[in-house]
Amino acid sequence: MRTLLGEIGRFRRDKSGNIAVIFTLALMPILSAVGCAVDYSRATQLRAKLQAAVDAASVGSIAKQSPAFIAAGTMTSDGPIAAGVTDANNIFNGNMSGVTGYTLNSMTPVVTKTGSVVTSTVQFSANVPTMFLGVMGKSTMTVTGSSTATAKMPLYIDFYLLLDNSPSMGVGATPADVATMVANTSDKCAFACHDRNDNKNYYKLAKKLGVTTRIDVLRTATQQLMDTASATQTYSSQFRMAIYDFGASASTAGLRALFNLSSSLSSAKAAAGNIDLMTVNGQNENNDQDTNFTNIFPQINRAVSAPGTGTSSAPLKYLFFVSDGVADEYNTSCLKPTTGGRCQSPLNPALCTTIKNRGIKIAVLYTTYLALPTNSWYNKWIAPFNVGPYGPSPNSEIANNMASCASPGLFFEVSPTQGIAEAMNALFQKAVAEARISG
Repeated sequence: MRTLLGEIGRFRRDKSGNIAVIFTLALMPILSAVGCAVDYSRATQLRAKLQAAVDAASVGSIAKQSPAFIAAGTMTSDGPIAAGVTDANNIFNGNMSGVTGYTLNSMTPVVTKTGSVVTSTVQFSANVPTMFLGVMGKSTMTVTGSSTATAKMPLYIDFYLLLDNSPSMGVGATPADVATMVANTSDKCAFACHDRNDNKNYYKLAKKLGVTTRIDVLRTATQQLMDTASATQTYSSQFRMAIYDFGASASTAGLRALFNLSSSLSSAKAAAGNIDLMTVNGQNENNDQDTNFTNIFPQINRAVSAPGTGTSSAPLKYLFFVSDGVADEYNTSCLKPTTGGRCQSPLNPALCTTIKNRGIKIAVLYTTYLALPTNSWYNKWIAPFNVGPYGPSPNSEIANNMASCASPGLFFEVSPTQGIAEAMNALFQKAVAEARISG
C-alpha cells in the first residue's frame, strides 16, 4: 500500500510530458488559422480573376467600335442596349475560359444609353469551395464584385458653311499672286474681277496667268473639309453639312444655298466644286455693293434651325463663316462714314451676337484682307481700318471684329503665307473637340 501511494505521488510530481500536452492542445487552433488563411487566399485569387473579367466586360462592351456603342448611335431615345449585354457576356466568358475552382452564381451585365452617355455595369457572385474550413462546417466562400464604365457618345453636329464669294475674294491668294496681277494689269489691279461684259476680264486673265485667287483656294479647302469630316465621324450620319454663299451674281446678291443640309458628305464635296466668284455685269452693277452682311446674317440665322443637345434627333448647330471680313452694302447705320449710304466697313459683330444668343456656335475663319497699296479704292476706304502689313495687327478693326463674331476659342486667321485648307480643317477639328468637351 505504501508503495502504491508513492508511485502515485511521483507521477503527480513528474512534469516531463507537459510540452507534448500543451502542443497538442495548441495545435488545433493553429491548424484552423492556417487552413482559414489558405482558403481565404485561394478565394481572394479567384475573386481577383473574376473582378478583372467583369472590368474587361464593362469597359469592352462600350468601347468605340463595340456593338453597344454603334447601336447607341442609332437610338432615338434612352434605354437598354441588348447588344451590349451579349457582348459583355462574351467578353467575360472569354476572360474566364480555362479558369476553374469556382461556381458562378450570377453574372449580370446592364448596358444602357442615357442622353449622350453609354453606361455598362457588370456584377458577379461566385462560390469558392473550401478545404480546411469544411471541417468547421463552412464548405464554400461567396465572393462578389461589380464594375461600371461609361463612355460619352460622339455628338451629332450640323455645320452650316457661309462662304464669302464676293468680288473681294478674287484677290490673289498669296503676295506672289497679287504681284503677278498687279504687274499684268494696266491699272495695277490685284482683283480678278469676273465681269461678264468684258471678254478680257481679269478673272480670265488670272486663269491664263496661273494665278490662284482666294476663291480658288476656298473651293478646294471646302472639298477637303468634307474628306476630313468623313474621316473624323464615328457614325455615318454624325455630321451634316450645308453650304451657302453670297449669291451667283451682283444682281442677285444675297444668301444662296449651294447645298442643303445633308449627311451625304460625298455629295457636299461635289457641290463644293461649284463654289466660284460672284459675277458682275459691268462696272458699278448693284453699285458694287456685293457683300451685304446686314441682310445675309439674318437670312442665315433663319436658315439654321434650333440647336439641340447633340443627339441624332437634336444635333448641335455650328455656323462656319469664312470671309475677308469687309462689308460693302447700302447701310445708313454703317460702322464707318459712308458716301450716299454705301457702307464699306468691318463686319458688325452685333450681327453674330443675335445668332450666338440662340445657342448656335460660330466658327470664324478670317482670310486676312490683304493690303493693296497700289489700289486707290483700297487706300481710301479700307486702309484706315486695316492697319498692318496685311491685316493681322492689334489695330486691325477687320480682324478684331471677325474675332468678336466667333464663339470663344473658334476664331482662326489665315495670313497670306498660310493654307486655307489647313486652317479650315484645324478649325473644324477644334469645333468638334470643343463640342465634345462642352456637350
